[in-house]
This record gives sequence, structure tokens and C-alpha cells, in this order.
Amino acid sequence: MNVFVARQPILDRKGMLVGYELLFREGLDNYFQTLNGDQATGRLISSSFFSMGIEQFTGGKKAFINFTDNLLKCDIATILPQDSVIIEILETVEPDPEIIEACKNLKKAGYQLALDDFVLTPAIIPLLQYADIIKVDFLATRPEHRRVLCERLGGKVKFLAEKVETVEAYQEALGIGYQYFQGYYFSKPVIIEGKDISLSQRNALRLLKEVYREEFDIEYIEQIIKADVSLSYKLIKFINSSFFGFKSKISSIRQALALLGHQELKKWVSLITMGNINEEKPHELVVEANIRATFAEALALELGLGEKSSEAFLMGLFSVIDAVLDQPMNDICKVLPLSDDIIRAFQGSKNVYRDILDLIICYEKGDWLKLNDIVNELNLVQMRIPQLYVQSLKKADLFIAQGIA
Repeated sequence: MNVFVARQPILDRKGMLVGYELLFREGLDNYFQTLNGDQATGRLISSSFFSMGIEQFTGGKKAFINFTDNLLKCDIATILPQDSVIIEILETVEPDPEIIEACKNLKKAGYQLALDDFVLTPAIIPLLQYADIIKVDFLATRPEHRRVLCERLGGKVKFLAEKVETVEAYQEALGIGYQYFQGYYFSKPVIIEGKDISLSQRNALRLLKEVYREEFDIEYIEQIIKADVSLSYKLIKFINSSFFGFKSKISSIRQALALLGHQELKKWVSLITMGNINEEKPHELVVEANIRATFAEALALELGLGEKSSEAFLMGLFSVIDAVLDQPMNDICKVLPLSDDIIRAFQGSKNVYRDILDLIICYEKGDWLKLNDIVNELNLVQMRIPQLYVQSLKKADLFIAQGIA
């Protein structure tokens, strides 16, 4: 069975990662082989999902998993470990006596429950006593409704603002007391007129600029890295990691640069600068950049693009640079040291890099129908997409574990 799993990060008020909502399907064609979709999803959770390993998707954080009424009544949730999941009750669930009893039993067993796309109605009130988290859709609700809910129920449960896609919505949610946030607010630029680049950003961008010069000066790059203890440490640690598997230990900066080669060096410098260019940003933004980079590279190789896979890696990595620098993408594109094709892709022009980026974004959002269209257009094999995504998660985790991001 092919399993498509996407994850959407959930952050707290400090920008720290608390968990992921997992979105999964058997395939892109919106079709289950069995007559009962709930039964199919139940088998998906108990077999294929666990055979892939929940840890590789959540990194030990909580997994928010959607449940329909039938799945709740069939007691499927108890297959999952209490300390690893939060049972997310869909808005389509009718809270009849059987559902209320199922939720009561889950609470007794130590599970946490979240109410998805919450709207306060008389019918939903019996479920409130078992809810730990209430999720409010910030695109589908009015501001006064979002505030009243938090004021009335905030002392009993925690509120999660979902589909938060602008900084204004994020600031509103913070101001009225929401504890958790889900959406793309952290990957949208906060435009501050006259904002200058701090010293650490200047140094990072200077190194990035040198790596992308047509006349590449490895001696000068070596001098820049040697003058920075942190850069030297990260480079030596990276080159000696299991990712490369060299038999003898590498302790020379020059030797490390020579072994990496120009293309891999560009990747390493890009990862370093992305991870350190703005430490005030949520760490999950750096994680997202790394996953996009490795996923884009894998997709490019799958498409037979060969050497252009390195360009795809950089495209994925810098696709969130607007959020990192708090500047509009169009402004950044004027100085970003990337190929014209990638710049055009960032500006919305249709090319293979834009297709790869759109595919990645659809996967992140769990927009399976649009993803299916892109997969067909690129003549990719459906079953390869989740495999490439899982490989990308592992590779990105390795980058981060080695301290290069």
C-alpha cells in the first residue's frame, strides 16, 4: 500500500515546536480500495503508517491525527501510544452518546483530545469537558468570534489558531491569548521599512556571495572560515560525519573544502547561512528550509535533471528566505546569488523549478488533488513521492543533527 504523509508544524507562543498535524492518504487519486473509507484509514494507521515509523515524521514531538466518528466508535485510537499523539476530532463528527462515551474512555486511558474547526453550538457542548485543545480556523471565522471563544473557554482548554497565514492573524491570535499556532505565518515576510541587516547577517551573506562568484577563490573562502571558530567547527564536524563516511579523520579546512567540491560547498554554505542568518526566527523555519532543499534535490534527480539537482536543492532552501530576512521575495531576488531560472521560479514564472516548488508546497499542505495534477504533468510515479519525502526528512535531520543548520 502506498502511503502519502505530509506534516504541518504546530508552534507555541515562543515559536517552539510542540507537534505536527499528520495528513495521510493511500494515494493521490482520492480513492480507497475498500468500500468503507473509515476502515481503510484505520488499517492505514495500524499497518502502513506504523511500518514507516512515527518517529521519522515527528522527531519525538506530538502527532495530531484526524479521527472520524466511525474511527472513534471502533476504538481505533487505542492502537496509538498515548504519549505520542493527540486525537483530533473532526468537525464532521456528531457528538451522539456513543461518541461522547468513546471520548470519555480515551480521556480515562490518558489520551489528549483536540476539537478541529471548532464552532460553539449546543450539540458540541458535551464534548468540551473532554477536550484539551480547541482548534479555530482563522480563515473561516470572524475576529469577534475568535475572541469570544477564547474569553469564554480559555480557562478550561488551550486554544490553537489554525490556518494562520499572515503576521496580522498571528499577532491577533497572540493578543487574545491563543497558545498554539498552525499555518504559514512563520514563512511569510514581516515587512519593516528601513530594516537594516545586522552584523551577523552581513557576515553570512558575505560568505554566501563569495561562494557564488564566477571566479571562485578557495583560498579566500578558507580564510573566512578559519577566522570564524563556529564555521570551522561546523565544517570539520560535517565533513567527518557519517554522511560522507571517510575512513580517516579530516582535520584540515583546506582538505575539507577540496573534498566537498564547489557544488557541495555551495550547499553547505547555504545551509549554514540559512540556519544562522536570523536567530530570532522559529527553528522550525530552518527545518522546513532543509526539508524543502533535500526534497527538491530528490525530485530533480527523479526527473533526470542530473547536475541541476544542486540548483534544485538551493531553490528549495531559499524558498523561505523572505521569512528569514523579513523582506519581500521580489526585493531579495535582486541580490540573491542564484540562477536566472530559480529567480524566475521564485517570481512565479512557469518552469521546472517552479513545478518542483509547487509540488513541495502541495505536499506540505496535504493538497493531494493539486499534487496529483503536478505529478501527472511531470510524468512522475505516484508511489515514489512519499518515498522521496521520507528520504528527504532523514537527510534533513542528518544535516541538522550534524550542527550545520
